[in-house]
Amino acid sequence: MYLETPRKFRGLVNQANQVARAVLRPISRKYDSREHDYPVELDMLASLLDAMNDGAGSGTGAGRLNTAKGDSQTVVNGSNLSTVLGLTELCWGDVGLSLSLPRQGLGNAAIAAVADDEQMKKFGHLWAAMAITEPQAGSDSAAIRATAKQDGDDYIINGEKIYVTSGERADAVVVWASLDPSLGRAAIKSFVVEKGTPGMEVVRLEKKLGIKASDTAAITFTNCRVPASHLLGNPNIDVQRGFGGVMQTFDNTRPVVAAMAVGLARAALERTQELLKAQGIEPSYKGGLYQRPALEKELLVMEAELESARLLTLRAAWMADNGQPNSKEASMAKAKAGRTANAITLKCAEICTVRGYTEDELLEKWARDSKILDIFEGTQQIQQLIIARRLLNKSSSELK
Repeated sequence: MYLETPRKFRGLVNQANQVARAVLRPISRKYDSREHDYPVELDMLASLLDAMNDGAGSGTGAGRLNTAKGDSQTVVNGSNLSTVLGLTELCWGDVGLSLSLPRQGLGNAAIAAVADDEQMKKFGHLWAAMAITEPQAGSDSAAIRATAKQDGDDYIINGEKIYVTSGERADAVVVWASLDPSLGRAAIKSFVVEKGTPGMEVVRLEKKLGIKASDTAAITFTNCRVPASHLLGNPNIDVQRGFGGVMQTFDNTRPVVAAMAVGLARAALERTQELLKAQGIEPSYKGGLYQRPALEKELLVMEAELESARLLTLRAAWMADNGQPNSKEASMAKAKAGRTANAITLKCAEICTVRGYTEDELLEKWARDSKILDIFEGTQQIQQLIIARRLLNKSSSELK
C-alpha cells in the first residue's frame, strides 16, 4: 500500500524536515547533555510553526475533532493529519526539542479537543502543558485524586501532578481534577490554569533517561483558584457518559505521540542504513525474506514494522479530521508506533555496535529517547486494554 501526502501538506512536510535538519539535529546533543537548559534557538521557530499549523493554534496539540459527519464523498484532510505529518519530520530531528517548541504543548490538544469557541480564542494562543499523572495515579487516569471544588464563579483546585511535560516553561497547564471524587471518573474535568496563578507551584524538575531537552515538572496546587470559565467542555457531571469529554483529548494526542515515534524510528533506521551502506551492506528486495542474510532480514522487517505504524497513525488522524470515532484506532496507532520505535532504535544501536552505543552517533540517544514514547499518553498495556474494550464492546467496569 502506498499513500501520498496530500498536496496541500507537502510544503509543510518539507518545511518541517528543513527545520529538523538545519535546527534540531545540530543542537540535539547539546541539550541532551544540558538537561533543564532552555533551548533558546527554538524561539525563532515559534512564529514559523504557528503559520505552518494552518490556524490550528498548535502543532503538537493537533486540531479540533471534526464532528461534522459529511457524506461518503467528502474527504477532509485537516489539522490532525497535518500535525502528525509535520511532527513526524520534527521528531526525525529531535523528540525532546520538538516537545520544547513554544505553543506546541500536549496541553494544547486538550484545549483543541473540548474547548468552546470562546475558550479557543482565549487559550488557543497559549503554550499549554497537560497535567494528568499523580503519584498514586499513573496509567489509570480515572484514579486521579486532585479535586476542583466550586466556589461561586470560581473553582478551587487542590492536588499534585507529576511528569508534566513543559510544566515549568509553558504559559498554562491543563489540569485534570475531580468535581466530586465520590462519583468516580464521571466527575473528572479539565481546567486551564495559567502560569503565575496563586497556589500553583513547580516544586521539582525530573532527571530522565531521555528527551532531556524537554523539562518535566512536578506541580502542586494548593487552594488554587481559577474562574469557572477555565473549565473545558461541559461542567455538568454525566454519570452515564462517564468522562468521555476529557478522554476525547487522547483521541487527538495518541496519534500525535505515535507520529513522534514514527519520526524517531525512521531517523534511527535511515542512519543505520547509511552506515551499513558505507560498509557495502545494502538489502536486496528480491527473493523471500528468509532467503536473505540475517542482517538484511532485520532491516527489511524493521522497514515493514515502521510502515505499518506510519499507516495506522495516518488513519487515526484522518478519522479525527473526518468526524469518525477514532478511540480504538488512536490506541492502535499509539501501541504499535511506541513498541516499534523502542524495538527499532534498540536494534539499530545493536547492529551498529560501538558506533551505536557511544556518543559518536545519535543512535544511543535515540534509543534512550524512544522509551518515553511507549509510556506517556498511556502505556502499551493501557492501549491494549482500550483496544480490547472497543473490539469486545465492553465498558471499563466490565473489562479491567
